[in-house]
Amino acid sequence: MNIYSFSPFGYEGSLVSVEVDLRRGIPAVDIVGLADGAVKESRERMRSAIRNSGLEFPPERVLISLSPADLKKEGAGFDLAVAIAVLSAKEEIDQEYNFSAGDILVMGELELNGNVRPVKGVHAAVSTAYAGGIRMCIVPSANADEAREVNCMKVFGAGNLLEAFKALKCEEVFTEKKSNYKDSLDEDDSESIVVVNGIKFPAVSEEYEYSKVNDQEFFIRGLQIAAAGGHNLLAFGPPGCGKSLCLQKFPALMPMLTKEESQPVTRIYSIAGLLSPKHSSIRNAPFRQPHQTASIEGICGGGPRCTPGEISLAHNGVLFLDEAAEFRSSVLQMLRVPLESGSITLSRAGRTTIFPARFQLLMATNPCPCGYYGFSEKICLCSAHSVEQYWKKFSAPLLDRIDIRIQVQKKKNGFRPLSTEELRVGIANATLIQRKRSGKKNAYLTSVEISAFCKCSEKASLVLDAACEKYSFSPRGVSSCLKLARTIADMECKQIIDEKSMIEAVSYRSVSGGMESGFGML
Repeated sequence: MNIYSFSPFGYEGSLVSVEVDLRRGIPAVDIVGLADGAVKESRERMRSAIRNSGLEFPPERVLISLSPADLKKEGAGFDLAVAIAVLSAKEEIDQEYNFSAGDILVMGELELNGNVRPVKGVHAAVSTAYAGGIRMCIVPSANADEAREVNCMKVFGAGNLLEAFKALKCEEVFTEKKSNYKDSLDEDDSESIVVVNGIKFPAVSEEYEYSKVNDQEFFIRGLQIAAAGGHNLLAFGPPGCGKSLCLQKFPALMPMLTKEESQPVTRIYSIAGLLSPKHSSIRNAPFRQPHQTASIEGICGGGPRCTPGEISLAHNGVLFLDEAAEFRSSVLQMLRVPLESGSITLSRAGRTTIFPARFQLLMATNPCPCGYYGFSEKICLCSAHSVEQYWKKFSAPLLDRIDIRIQVQKKKNGFRPLSTEELRVGIANATLIQRKRSGKKNAYLTSVEISAFCKCSEKASLVLDAACEKYSFSPRGVSSCLKLARTIADMECKQIIDEKSMIEAVSYRSVSGGMESGFGML
């Protein structure tokens, strides 16, 4: 039997083989294999835990090897693996007992009384172990449900060291998850999930209800299109017009993750230590709203172990930047490459990791430092230079990656606002079509896929040509119009992009009048 543990680093991490040799000599415990301070301290925790569990610690000199030897081992998650490896070596010598053949993953931090504390990164460790051919694992009982989210992995949740050691002799105590993610809703799920046209949405409270938002029909329609196709969106307007209010309700419009989408998100949250015992997997699309003081490392990730940043925590979900112009310019410009590639590469001390970062960017900002530039209700007190410097924070390349631009104004129009339930119908239609057609949201279509899927009628093509001439759209702008029009057509279950869909797509790409209001760089 081979015992493995896990060394977290970035998104991938590494499996670590734990070997023990008992030999003659002065009783002592030696650990080799580039162990950091927390791993070396496991010698004392492990010795006390074994004795306090009613087991006998080997009287011989103990050599513990953690391999690969050139990989730095960090964290307290090695405690349980080391203790079980020591006990297994002693058992084999004393009783010539052969444990069940095969490899096993063991993770957990030991208390001095032998109890097992939960650790971070269990989902990532079990996923890596399964990919390496390991089919059994022992983890803290608090992390057991998290480990069982990996299909076909047999898991034992240990409350203490004695339970974990006895489990090695009884393979029947290892269990795997019986229910499937796509099974029909059980009683617990039925209250937290709403199904619309075969697409699951999370049940939301009254605070997420859009029917209570008046006089923002154009803005809310833009949010519906953004949710349906995963399009990036920028909303700008004076203070108090409802930008943040509407955008903070956006989680109500986001479909729940599929099983394939949930796995990498759960792995990222496991690495970050953000999984709770009650929620062993992430089923709702993430919605992250960092503060304006966030650093580059906080947004893109980093640190000694390359932990995930906000853009990775928003993978398959939304990154919402409220008061976006207040973020540092370097932070905003850093978003350009992940928006294009859907991932981010972090390098630290000769090691590299790649985190997935396929997120939808939502931004809300004022049109100028005082907030009233271009609006007649109040006088703007900003100079032309300050307004120019304010918008230069975003840069044209970043704004060019924003499909939907909305100038938010509060004007009474007499229209009845749509409810969240009504908005979800079009989103569900588009989501179902996209999953069947390409398996990805329209916002992420490549140029080849745009040519294949975004077929336009003759009148729609004429509308796009006229818009390109009027607004001088870049090639990316033309692609955005086609993808937006494709989403609008999908919401209405149309196979061909018609003139009406294209006109609406152009209105959202061209800021719907914002060009004439002085925001030429948009």
